[in-house]
Amino acid sequence: MNRRLILKFENLIHFRDACRQLHTLPCRGVCRAQWKPVQSSVYRWVCNVQLETTVFLMLFLLFLSLCQLCVPMYVSNSMRQMTVEELARAMGKDIDHIYEALLYTDIDLNSLEPDSILYEDSIKLIVKKSGMKYKSAKLREEKERENKDAVKRPPAEPAFLTPRPPVVTIMGHVDHGKTTLLDSLRKTQVAAMEAGGITQHIGAFLVHLPSGEKITFLDTPGHAAFSAMRARGTYVTDIIILVVAAEDGVMQQTVESIEHAKNAGVPLVLAINKCDKPEADPERVKKELLAYDVVCEEFGGDVQAVNISALKGDNLTVLAEATVALAEMLELKADYTGLVEGTIIESRKDKGKGPVTTAIIQRGTLRKGCVLVAGKTWAKVRFMFDENGKAVDAASPSIPVEIMGWKEVPSAGDEILEVESEQRAHEVVAWRTYVEQQEKMKKDGEVIEAKQKEHRMEYEKKQQNLAHLTWRQRKAALYKASKHLMFLKPKERVETDKNVLSIIIKGDVDGSVEAILNVLDSYDADDECKLDVIHFGMGDISETDLSLAETFNGVVYGFSVKANETVKKMAAKKGIKIKLHNIIYKLIEDLKDELSSRLPPSVVENTIGEASVLDIFSVTVGKNKVSVAGCRVQKGQLDKKMKFKLIRKGNVIWKGSLSSLKHHKDDVQVIKTGMDCGLSLDKHIEFNIGDEIICYEEKEIQQTTSWNPGF
Repeated sequence: MNRRLILKFENLIHFRDACRQLHTLPCRGVCRAQWKPVQSSVYRWVCNVQLETTVFLMLFLLFLSLCQLCVPMYVSNSMRQMTVEELARAMGKDIDHIYEALLYTDIDLNSLEPDSILYEDSIKLIVKKSGMKYKSAKLREEKERENKDAVKRPPAEPAFLTPRPPVVTIMGHVDHGKTTLLDSLRKTQVAAMEAGGITQHIGAFLVHLPSGEKITFLDTPGHAAFSAMRARGTYVTDIIILVVAAEDGVMQQTVESIEHAKNAGVPLVLAINKCDKPEADPERVKKELLAYDVVCEEFGGDVQAVNISALKGDNLTVLAEATVALAEMLELKADYTGLVEGTIIESRKDKGKGPVTTAIIQRGTLRKGCVLVAGKTWAKVRFMFDENGKAVDAASPSIPVEIMGWKEVPSAGDEILEVESEQRAHEVVAWRTYVEQQEKMKKDGEVIEAKQKEHRMEYEKKQQNLAHLTWRQRKAALYKASKHLMFLKPKERVETDKNVLSIIIKGDVDGSVEAILNVLDSYDADDECKLDVIHFGMGDISETDLSLAETFNGVVYGFSVKANETVKKMAAKKGIKIKLHNIIYKLIEDLKDELSSRLPPSVVENTIGEASVLDIFSVTVGKNKVSVAGCRVQKGQLDKKMKFKLIRKGNVIWKGSLSSLKHHKDDVQVIKTGMDCGLSLDKHIEFNIGDEIICYEEKEIQQTTSWNPGF
């Protein structure tokens, strides 16, 4: 059989050579051709060919060439429907080819657009008419991934639990003395180091009381911007000391702190501070708190109230004893064994140490070499430090500790879980990243679907206006409508909105950046100036930040960070503003000023003088008659250099300049109150007796943004 195939193949080759010879000869030459015989039977047959045979062969060759164009192609479709444009792309044809294939079908071509949906029957028909073959392929379904997340251990048996120190959070309104109270308890001067005397981020400290008891204090900021950080503090604490100034009483952040305590189910101890001041009224504070369901013991409630002076150290021992007594009633215990569980209180990126977190251990004992996961990052603990920067080897429940060894900076408030190995940590992080991506894809899909629906409605509305035209006429109309856009330069196509403030936020720690972003979330003046946060992060100002700011014509704001000399020179050279602040409300005020500077100035008219028309004259100047008003200045003065307007029955008839101003027969520049004058306008307007002439000047006043961040 192989030999027969070889012979057929040889005959085909000879036949091809003979056809080439036929193509090279003119018809007359072919008719008179007397070829020598050859070995192949095909050659012997061709030698006696006549004109009709030649024509037949040429038609046969044409048929073969047409057959080569009809080589079957497979269109693989994973769905039962496609748009016209998708089908044309899959077939390697243009859209007109699809329309031509549907000419003699029952499909209405006038209603067919490139994004119109074609179903399987129509797709098969088009593919068949195009000489191709249709093949439907099934999508390979992705297997559901196994959950590799790390979770907390089941609660331990009560017999294995051991008493632990209480975690106490100091809360209250700004400047009510929270940090001063901590200073007095642990005999340090944190307040002196804080910018502006305001605590800027959470601090966790272990305090040893004279009685031998240990208490872990969380000093949460009282500023309104740090509301989210205060809320986070309540969920890791056992007791809240609510500090209220005796002379100020209940304030906004006081109420917020009470709400956070209620939501977390944490008991309160009331510390009425600044009782040493003459205007102090502790009883008023207790009565004000009744409105918020904070009932002190003397009113029949369960909240202990202690009058203190944090600055002078009065009654601090009583406050500590009240806190310890409440902790004993709560019977606080923890499991000191097994895998570690905890919560990140604060996180930052240190130049020498890398990513560093302050954490409270809630279960287990943390030691060097432990592998931890938090959020979408992990750490192998290299070093641990206490609140004084001293290295420690272990941290038990309720003990605050700084942890080094993180691969990336986790977010404040993330849960810490210990895992068995680094491989397990990689699995957990990969799973959490995957879950986040899936959630993001789902949200993006919803947004895309909504956008598609919106575009479809706009498209259908546009098509209704062109419904009376054929599809070719519609294409021509749409082309004419958008033709002018095709020839615009790129800079003309995209007009930059000058009324946009792009900013970059850099902070010292994660919580500070979060607090600033929370304030910016309240921005509600986009109609005045759009605020666009193009980047935020931790660490000092870098050259990358400047490059980003240059691209978006933005401003760089730094909170408790620095910019080295190289960065400052680079910013000055490129004209980029760098604003550095250590107090958050100063940063926000600076931002408000920057927003206000982007607003267009408002023009204000300042009235200089008023006059009334008492009589009307007509004066001939050259060949023209000019209307002159005889006026008396009623208020202020008329200055010829200023602008004027003519008011008739409360309506402004004219605005402009005077062409002449005379007192008797003399030209003057200024006419004062009570004097008579004659004036003419730079435009021919007839005066009426009783008209008012107003002299005014225009001043530009810089507008201020209406955004009020709440402090």
